[in-house]
Amino acid sequence: MLNIAIVGASGYSGAELLQILLRHRSANVTQLFARSAAGTSVLETFPRFRKLMNARFEAYSPESLKDADLVFLALPSGEAMEVVPEIVERGMRVIDLSGDFRLADHKVYERYYARPHSAPELLAQSVYGLPEFNRSAIAGAHLVANPGCYPTGILIPLVPLLRDGIVEPEGISINSISGTSGAGRKNSQELSFSEVNENVRAYKVGVHQHIPEIFGGLQRFAGCAADVAFVPHLAPLTRGIHTTIIARMKQSISEPQLHDLFHSWFVNEPFVRLLDGRPPEVKDVAGTNFCDIGFKLDASSNRLYLFSAIDNLIKGAAGQAVQNMNILFGIEETEGLL
Repeated sequence: MLNIAIVGASGYSGAELLQILLRHRSANVTQLFARSAAGTSVLETFPRFRKLMNARFEAYSPESLKDADLVFLALPSGEAMEVVPEIVERGMRVIDLSGDFRLADHKVYERYYARPHSAPELLAQSVYGLPEFNRSAIAGAHLVANPGCYPTGILIPLVPLLRDGIVEPEGISINSISGTSGAGRKNSQELSFSEVNENVRAYKVGVHQHIPEIFGGLQRFAGCAADVAFVPHLAPLTRGIHTTIIARMKQSISEPQLHDLFHSWFVNEPFVRLLDGRPPEVKDVAGTNFCDIGFKLDASSNRLYLFSAIDNLIKGAAGQAVQNMNILFGIEETEGLL
């Protein structure tokens, strides 16, 4: 049985982590840390855990953290890097759900996250936790950077096509539509019901913090410097991300051949589902750790339309984090997630 601590347990991702770990046969959640909710019962914030647990949130400090086999950090970017060094120094394994350790270059981080990086010396030790392409490295890691939600839904379908030279690396257009839970539980006028309901809007065009993560992931796993234009959109959904990728074909290939290519890449991946004949839908992945993929080839324009759907709180955050935990400790990868 693994002793698990969650720092930042009162947020959306923290609650999803807790729910998954409570049904995980190898996990024992020993400590739950939260800042604003410290000292209160978990049930006050999340009544859904009635009769499942009766714990209290604690205020985090290095001294209050007991020995744990693994510490999940579900903190906002900028806060995680302040606590990771002391946890790693104590020899505990860490899975960080923020963006603080996803980028190899601290200068790139500082540009897109608009803050200095306080632990750049740990960036070289961090392992990018996208299991479909980095499983062997994850297995030996002590610090895992859980991928962002948008990059997860983009890299999984796009990497095989670039890696196998099926699409041109130049001029790739990516549009993603996300639910509001991706912004966390913070109070914000622009995320209020009246602002979001019956509305769709693009945001952070050209400056979104996931842009360098997308570029870096394509370089690392597809082996090419792709030219990608990414535009995120906010929609009146609580959870879920739907992504549309448009790329020009580099090879002449049929839809059955494309299907076979994806099948060969993902046939043994437990959380990637290839759909036949239709694009994926957010409602079909909500509450799951699956990434659904679909595509449509337009031979007349030599374009490929590629689609993916994930739950941003599960495959885009907590579920993928538990998937990484399972890999770290040699547990069946689907444990707690199916």
